[in-house]
Amino acid sequence: MILDTPIHLLIFDLDGTLIDSQLDLANAVNASRGHLGLPPIANELVFSYVGDGAPVLIRRALGPEASAAEVDRALQFFLAYYRDHMLDHTTLYPGVREALDRLHSSGRQMAVLTNKPVRFSETLVERLGLGAHFQRVYGGNSFPEKKPHPMGIRTLLGELNAEASDALMVGDSAVDVRTARNAGIRACGVTFGFQPETFEEHPPDFLVDDMSELADIVLAAG
Repeated sequence: MILDTPIHLLIFDLDGTLIDSQLDLANAVNASRGHLGLPPIANELVFSYVGDGAPVLIRRALGPEASAAEVDRALQFFLAYYRDHMLDHTTLYPGVREALDRLHSSGRQMAVLTNKPVRFSETLVERLGLGAHFQRVYGGNSFPEKKPHPMGIRTLLGELNAEASDALMVGDSAVDVRTARNAGIRACGVTFGFQPETFEEHPPDFLVDDMSELADIVLAAG
């Protein structure tokens, strides 16, 4: 893959893109179900529910028969449980730190845009040693609208003085591709994340199998 124009701003999703948080999310979801007296569901099913923020995750995990009060009760438990356990098993994907080091050293601006609550996102970025790499970390409650609404990307473009033609969204699902399309920027999909199968309906501009490949492509573009 060869880009025809340089990339000066890279905007990364978090879960499934930079960090492998699957087990901690699944454990928190099933702990929340247990709090309501419900049995656990398969981890793989939980993974398929991730991407649209914690309220949607819990609503999906409880099913359509759950009342609004039950969803809210489970959500509050989930947020408290996940706060205390979000780093029990979560790690960076292989090659992420090295790739971000290379991109940061090259002078590229980088940001995180996720639908995860912002306080969790900031904590994960800092405690996994990536805080110095990003100019901004924005979560699902940083703006009135979540991804795939373009508000987050448009805010980043304005705050970091970047042009849409110079920016790239990097993510693991159709939500990230749709966000990029809605904001008029390019999209890169990672094949190792939570929902790469969703790229079939919403294909990104290109795919990478690891972050070192992304760094190679961006740096080769000048």
